[in-house]
Amino acid sequence: MLESPENDENNFAMKILIDARLYGLENAGLGRYIINLIDELVNLDKKNEYVLLLRKKYFKQLDLPENWEKVPTDFRHYSFAEQIKLPGLIKRINPDITHFPHFNVPIFFRGKYIVTIHDILMHKQEGKKATTLPAPLYYFKRIGYRVAFRKAVCGSLKIIVPSKFVKKELADYYGLNKDKVIVAYEGVDSNLIPKGTEKRILKKYKVTKPYLIYAGNAYPHKNLKRAIEAVGQINKEEKKITLLIASARNVFAKRLKGFVAKLNAQTYVKLLGFVPDDELGTLYKSSLAFLYPSLSEGFGLPGMEAIQAGTLVLASDIPVFQEVYEDNVLYFNPLDFSSIAKTIKNAMSMGEKERERRISRSQNFIKRYSWIKMAKKTLETYEDSAFIRQGK
Repeated sequence: MLESPENDENNFAMKILIDARLYGLENAGLGRYIINLIDELVNLDKKNEYVLLLRKKYFKQLDLPENWEKVPTDFRHYSFAEQIKLPGLIKRINPDITHFPHFNVPIFFRGKYIVTIHDILMHKQEGKKATTLPAPLYYFKRIGYRVAFRKAVCGSLKIIVPSKFVKKELADYYGLNKDKVIVAYEGVDSNLIPKGTEKRILKKYKVTKPYLIYAGNAYPHKNLKRAIEAVGQINKEEKKITLLIASARNVFAKRLKGFVAKLNAQTYVKLLGFVPDDELGTLYKSSLAFLYPSLSEGFGLPGMEAIQAGTLVLASDIPVFQEVYEDNVLYFNPLDFSSIAKTIKNAMSMGEKERERRISRSQNFIKRYSWIKMAKKTLETYEDSAFIRQGK
């Protein structure tokens, strides 16, 4: 419960609601973000009261301390139930502040909230390549997306973003006061440190060295087709190397499989499907490099995880990667598959001592990023937002 305005700020306790319906690694980077936010807040904050909205699977699994309450909320995101039922549920709970870790804030929600905006990629991705829907339904949903996103951004007290790049994009696009947008860099999961034996993992996935690896979604902006073309060019020159793609099976992964078949590239491209974290860490470490050809990102977490596991990162020369990685990756022009190929060949010809030096330096560099720092910045934002509400 809120204490009286006369109390000192240090004694101020809040009821904080977090919409954690997208908790879980099956929800990719967003699920990982929510998992780590909750884990760190549990250790960090014993004063405030928390309410978690969870779907059935994790409602039963999560064991939380006394100042945390779980509320079963099995409303699918982007659904009518989310729009109609969620605002009423939150109103009954009556939190001091609500945190939506994604832009799906119900249109008719009238409470005080902060929102995390991870990127504005969908503002840029339009047309048939960016959807699996029939054209009329796609354009209807596109309008809904625009309305929901504007509501999330413009109706919030504060907005958390994972990089200065996203802050600038968001502030410029919506004409926001930049003080409203808080940068909270993400961290790196320790469970991606290699745990399995190399021989067993490589045998399981029928992989031989040397190979490159990519892990993440297969959406069009991930630019995987150019990466495949680049690896194809290298193999034509008789410098044999394989590209592993670890991506959960969905329509976009299916389309990519069709592209691989069209190029007759099955001999040098392997689609692995979903790979558990412990095995993924071993695949990272044993690789020549993590290949990150994305055209746009909000932060770039998979590359951080690959560095931590102990490999090189070859990445697109785009502003967000320049901000986050600085000079700790090898860059290429993501619009030119020959530039990608050239950077891959540079990695292939790199001496072992130089490779070890680069990996060691980049591992020291990424220590600046941590989920603990992200959670502390988020907690500060909760507290600032609650005091904004109180007019302090």
